[in-house]
Amino acid sequence: MNKNQALPWDNPRFRNWIAVGRACQVMGLALTRALQPLDIKPPHLDILVNLYRSPGISQQDLAHKLLVGRSNLSMLLPQLEKRGVITRTGDAKDRRVLRLELTPAGIELTEQAIAIQSELVERTMQTASPEECNLVGDVMTRIIKNLTGSDISGSEG
Repeated sequence: MNKNQALPWDNPRFRNWIAVGRACQVMGLALTRALQPLDIKPPHLDILVNLYRSPGISQQDLAHKLLVGRSNLSMLLPQLEKRGVITRTGDAKDRRVLRLELTPAGIELTEQAIAIQSELVERTMQTASPEECNLVGDVMTRIIKNLTGSDISGSEG
């Protein structure tokens, strides 16, 4: 950088981007704390919510939806399976594919976690009007599309 170049933090876009990143980090920490009574972490919640919404999804499709590698899931899924909240069964048509589903205990845990997350989001977003909230969502969706070349706004968790 030379003396004639503006510093990044003098740019409102940069400052706002930092604010978005910090808000995301703080929200992640708040969600982690809120989920502690259920003994799950946000990555577990991401898995559970997606299985709740898409029962029988393949492990590969879930990894794609969560934007993680299958190896990342390979570390988390056994924990959830051992706890008795998910099952992994072979696909009848393709033996290489594992299908994932919630158990009844998993459905109950997921519904409790969704309630906790929803309350946290509601409490957090009360600082914005409905119009501002929609604007934030629209802008973030456009940023996602710009960075990925596709609309992945449908990923939950």
